[in-house]
Amino acid sequence: MQQSLSARAILERLVAFPTVSRDSNLALIDWVEAYLDGLGVTAERVWSADRGKAHLFAHVGPAAPGGTVLSAHTDVVPVDGQPWSTDPWQVTEAGGRLYGRGTCDMKGFAALALAAVPKALTAPLKRPLQIALSYDEEVGCVAVLDMIEVMAGKLPRAGAVIVGEPSMMRVVTGHKGATGYEVEVRGHEVHSSLLHCGVSAVMEAARLIDWANRQNAESAAAAPSPVAVAFDPPWTSVHVGRVQGGTAGNITAGRCRFCIEFRVVPGERVEDWEAAFETEVARVEREMQARHPDCRIILEKYYALPPLQPETAASGGAAAEALARRITGDNGTHVVSYGTEGGQFQRFGFSTVICGPGDIAQAHQPDEYLSLEQFAAGDRFLDRVVHSLTE
Repeated sequence: MQQSLSARAILERLVAFPTVSRDSNLALIDWVEAYLDGLGVTAERVWSADRGKAHLFAHVGPAAPGGTVLSAHTDVVPVDGQPWSTDPWQVTEAGGRLYGRGTCDMKGFAALALAAVPKALTAPLKRPLQIALSYDEEVGCVAVLDMIEVMAGKLPRAGAVIVGEPSMMRVVTGHKGATGYEVEVRGHEVHSSLLHCGVSAVMEAARLIDWANRQNAESAAAAPSPVAVAFDPPWTSVHVGRVQGGTAGNITAGRCRFCIEFRVVPGERVEDWEAAFETEVARVEREMQARHPDCRIILEKYYALPPLQPETAASGGAAAEALARRITGDNGTHVVSYGTEGGQFQRFGFSTVICGPGDIAQAHQPDEYLSLEQFAAGDRFLDRVVHSLTE
């Protein structure tokens, strides 16, 4: 059996793999699988359709229900064009911080989870520790469903899932859901002096963008629900972040593309917002086609992420929250507007909470870092998670 590595040494190995979402994560998965195998732990892969990426999960301890899953994603966002002061693919320590792409989001937690495996192997576990490493979290958290489904069918059902997204070790019990579309509007080009004979894709796209503005105004003016009130903003937001279209100032635009995203508060359904937008798209498209039959609006949904609902003991949930609060001593109410794989685990009936080291403000930034203090706090937290499985 090989010698176990410290969390710091594991982090250095993980950061060295440039697992940007557009690229493969297999080199990292190969290393983790070999490391676990050297400890006597068998891991299982769940492959992407093209076998260019893979999830990895592992089980340590007895084949008993009620264990704890430690969930982390292996992919990171690009560093292209960012003014880094250090090598993003190497962990650099300076001023009490560990710099490197993914140190905070979220290879730091992945390293801590893997460092907990040897501790679990030597502990008298009554319930198992399970590790879940996913890909493509940064592009919508959709792929992780494949792994969760396999885990749910093959492993003893866990009693709690801890998603280690950076939360400054606060216990986060809810996050917004999300969905997004790439929208292509196809109009009919004519000289702008004959505007009435053409259909401007840019101007029709503007109608849909204005619909987004109206939805935001209506939602902001309404009284938030008791669950939504904890969020900032306390309503579902609709955002258009990119628009491209047209060929010249004196031609009605033949094409326009834009992206639109929805951040959906718990208590509202992502599917309902999708249906509302698609209904509006169909209405605008009908009016365009009444003017010229070749006009079209094409939608490509690029992700759909369910919210993480705050759980209640009365509904039989909240086991993950209770565990994390007992260990951290945090009894505050914390929710976030970003999405995680937590909503997908909860969708499969797992009690789920977010609790991990680092500040989300550092995620995706140049000179991303995880403080040594937070790294140590995460290590202590997982030590106690392992101990809880012996009780």
